[in-house]
Amino acid sequence: MGARICIAKFGAAHGIRGEIRLWPYTGEPLSVTGYGPLETADGKRRFEIAQARVTKDHLVARIKGIDTRDDAEKLNGLDLFVARDRLPATADGEFYHADLIGLAAVTTAGQPFGRIFAVHNFGAGDIIEIASDNGGETRLLPFTEAVVPTVDLAGGRVVIALPDEVEGDDPNGPDT
Repeated sequence: MGARICIAKFGAAHGIRGEIRLWPYTGEPLSVTGYGPLETADGKRRFEIAQARVTKDHLVARIKGIDTRDDAEKLNGLDLFVARDRLPATADGEFYHADLIGLAAVTTAGQPFGRIFAVHNFGAGDIIEIASDNGGETRLLPFTEAVVPTVDLAGGRVVIALPDEVEGDDPNGPDT
């Protein structure tokens, strides 16, 4: 099995006829319907979207074989994946979060800084979470061209241009 990417999550049942809330992680919410069957993390269960409609902040979907509210309720919270090769290619300067996670982070001087542990978006843009190679707390940095001027997927690394307030921070605590 090749690389797989989580692109959606089932939410609560919607109504009494088996519809379910579907929270897509795609830029265009309805694009989740065009990638073929969605699978569980282990690949053992597959779900085919029969219909979907956009609501305020999620989709309401009808899934083939899910015909009752009880059936839909059993799916609540289930992450849904597709094979990486079923997703469209990214444009220049665009990246799938899954492609960034695990990349080495080095400073502009070439010094090791850690590895990308996670990518978050709390509404104001993407933030990368970097775990130090020697443990300790993770650091959150904006995923912007100013802070991350180079993303080298083939080389397995990103270059970090540390903002002054981060560069001067002492990870062991304040100076006394």
